Amino acid sequence: MTDILEALRDLLDDDAVLAPDQAAQRASSYWDPAPLRAAALVRPRDARETGLVLALCHDRGQPVVTHGGLTGVVDGVRSGPGDVVLSTERMTAIEALDDVGRTVTAGAGVTLQRLQEAAAARGLLVPIDLGARGSCTIGGNVATNAGGINVIRHGMTRDNVLGLEAVLADGTVVTSLNRMVKNNAGYDVRQLFVGSEGTLGVVTRVVVRLVEAPAGRTTALASVPSFDVVPSLLRALERALGGQLTAFEVMWGDYVRAVTEPGLHRAPMGRDHPFYVLVEAEGGDPATDRAAFLAALERVMAGELVTDAVVAHSETERRALWAIREQFEALFERRPIFLYDVSLPLGSMAAYVDEVQARLRRRWPDSRCDAMGHVGDGNLHLFVHPGTATGDDLHAEADDDVYEPLRPIGGSISAEHGIGLEKRDRLPISRSPAEIELMRTVKRALDPRNILNPGKVLPPA
Repeated sequence: MTDILEALRDLLDDDAVLAPDQAAQRASSYWDPAPLRAAALVRPRDARETGLVLALCHDRGQPVVTHGGLTGVVDGVRSGPGDVVLSTERMTAIEALDDVGRTVTAGAGVTLQRLQEAAAARGLLVPIDLGARGSCTIGGNVATNAGGINVIRHGMTRDNVLGLEAVLADGTVVTSLNRMVKNNAGYDVRQLFVGSEGTLGVVTRVVVRLVEAPAGRTTALASVPSFDVVPSLLRALERALGGQLTAFEVMWGDYVRAVTEPGLHRAPMGRDHPFYVLVEAEGGDPATDRAAFLAALERVMAGELVTDAVVAHSETERRALWAIREQFEALFERRPIFLYDVSLPLGSMAAYVDEVQARLRRRWPDSRCDAMGHVGDGNLHLFVHPGTATGDDLHAEADDDVYEPLRPIGGSISAEHGIGLEKRDRLPISRSPAEIELMRTVKRALDPRNILNPGKVLPPA
């Protein structure tokens, strides 16, 4: 590995290339504190330097794993001692923020929160938002097609990326920094890289669509008597609030009770309800928007869709409500814990969760499965703890119980987190043989030597 290390140092300045012992001073990811393993860690500043690195690695058949904010949860950034890790951490320039065209062009290493703050300073909003905003990068958001809490109104990352720049496996720089919403000139090249998880190219710059920042938002936590009323509640609020509904998050009662134990988040209402819904709406007139929101809430309570509700009266109270949904670290004190991210039709959700929990209890009688998610867009997150069970294949056994029930209802094993290595062998549950073979065809065309994040996303042929 000394040879590849010296060759990389010949291309870039010395502090842009870290040796294995230097790389080992870093954690493998946000979730894995184990020392990072790599033949070298390179930190190019732009597409040109990235192209030099990839051209060298392509010529040598050297595997490359791209790192962004390292907040992914599907082992997509796992590397070994024979891999070159390419970090986008130096690509941190916000190059242009266009108030008129409502776009922002930024380096792949810019954190989502920093991008949001730059837009907010100009009265604009980045439509993408997720709990890891302070650590995740816009390049990583693009590579994984991140979802988050605003999807019900603004769509996935894919829907908010107008253009991008990416470097192919052989070092070719593909610049497609489109800034228009409408551009039907041939194939949409950017979409090849959105959601490709670093297997088709390295994203180096991104053009993100911006929207006008809301003048105000209203947030409430409501309890509902059963999941049966959730679809009706969603429709009633969408009808009453028009396009202002931005979040509709459902939390099973066990999840809320777990994160509001004494010493954790304060419970804003009784902890004995079977389901809780976190609702948020944004608009242009705070006074009238809030009045409309409260009127809608009164109607759904009168219709017995909601049994109790707490409305935030300040930003502090709003953040306290969102903390119940977003800050679930307490669940990770149970070990082992397996996090799942699935999507399925709303009408199938209650039965699906019941089936998964029943399967897990049959396998492990003292297991727990806490559920919550962006139910407004069909996305559930499950936290599975096998209790006192022991064995080498606990995760794989839990996978069976979580993923197999998705097969007959056409669900997806990944709503927003991607496939990585963790879900790779389960991909056929959600993609047909023809789809997977087409993916392989694209991979062979863009990365014929299979150097970009090899072994991730696509199951072995």
